[in-house]
Amino acid sequence: MTGQVEVAAPLASYDLEVGTLIVGAGACGMVAALAAQEAGEDVLLIEADPLPSGSTALSAGLIPAAGTEFQRNLGIEDDPALFAKDIQAKAHDENEQALVDALAHTSGKVVQWLADRHGLPFSVVADFDYPGHSRRRMHGLPTRAGRELVDALRVCIEASEIPLICDRRAVTLFARGERIDGVGMELPDGSVETVKAARVILACNGFGGNRAMVHAHMPEIEDGLWFGHDGNRGEAVLWAEKLGAATRHLGAYQGHGNVAHPHGILITWAVIGEGGVQVNRDGKRFWNESQGYSEAARAVLAQPGGTAWAIFDSRIADIARQFEDFKQAERQGAVLMADSLEALEDLCRFPAGNLRAEISDLPGDGGVDRFGRAWNAPALTAPFCAVKVTGALFHTQGGLDVDPGTARVRTTDGGLFDNLYAAGGAACGVSGKGDSGYLSGNGLLAAVGLGYIAGRAQSSS
Repeated sequence: MTGQVEVAAPLASYDLEVGTLIVGAGACGMVAALAAQEAGEDVLLIEADPLPSGSTALSAGLIPAAGTEFQRNLGIEDDPALFAKDIQAKAHDENEQALVDALAHTSGKVVQWLADRHGLPFSVVADFDYPGHSRRRMHGLPTRAGRELVDALRVCIEASEIPLICDRRAVTLFARGERIDGVGMELPDGSVETVKAARVILACNGFGGNRAMVHAHMPEIEDGLWFGHDGNRGEAVLWAEKLGAATRHLGAYQGHGNVAHPHGILITWAVIGEGGVQVNRDGKRFWNESQGYSEAARAVLAQPGGTAWAIFDSRIADIARQFEDFKQAERQGAVLMADSLEALEDLCRFPAGNLRAEISDLPGDGGVDRFGRAWNAPALTAPFCAVKVTGALFHTQGGLDVDPGTARVRTTDGGLFDNLYAAGGAACGVSGKGDSGYLSGNGLLAAVGLGYIAGRAQSSS
């Protein structure tokens, strides 16, 4: 069914009728549903998979937010203006400023709302810094796993008695001009159900699982491991082409250059940010790792064999163990450990002396290395650790162009659709035009931020 979406004229009658129909039950769709119900809307949430999942379930589940009580309790002074500045700095000012401001100001509000109203036990990752963030503002649930966030939101949906129907893939938008009349949904047996809706929120994610679209818009990453959810088929962008809806920054994406190979497990960038390095199969460093993990995907894929090694120590491993993915990687044998650099060279099959020379060449705390990386971490000490990694495409960051205040979809001639909204991966986020503009957490920022904005908005009559 990849890419097989349609736009058709409104029907005379539909199987169901609802106020707000939300397409996609990942974190974005579920936040939108909770917000819409709170605003007094009659809500129906549909999901293509047998259970809610999406890209969120494959992530660390961390939401960047500014000005929360969780930060204040730790003495972290932060505000939306500073957050917005960090977003734009990472994206080289390529984002629409109004969208950046809207998401930065919504971030703290939605995290606080999920905690206070719906009981999600957030805490701040407070023992290391994410690249590009001038404050510690990554909020996550106890296991630091996206699966926990998805499951917690689903519990909220059930407790709020919001109808959620799974195994329903939206394939048709029934539309006339700038107004959406309803949606056609395909069932596993190939039959179709139709829903009339006063408004439609597209929370159906991006297009990283559609290889033709990846080739067309971001060919530099098409050979990378696809680490996102296979349901990312690009329906929103394909509908946009048929509807005359505007899109923006379709070449933007989140990569990651620290996925354990061949295990396919995400290794937190903390192992690099806290003083680790990446080396190629010869045990030699090849770039400035402080640029970020999204840029790392291309840097790693450019190495012989498309792989590299993350090198760190037991001190850093202790920090990384707060992430369930890292503990899983250890259980599966992806994390190698040795009492000396010579022994680690043997385990990784590096030419003798190369890794030792690289580690010896690292500057002390406060120094700058030959790649321009500034160092503010203790020197690596035994025992040492290594993980073989590759580069991956995690999530597309471009999508439908939306009004920042309402998440309503813009038309190609500068107008707005009456009742069509987009959020999360279906909408253009705030990661600029390529991979280097991605600031840690931008994916979930757009998911919960735009989902909240769309859910609380009202359709045009």
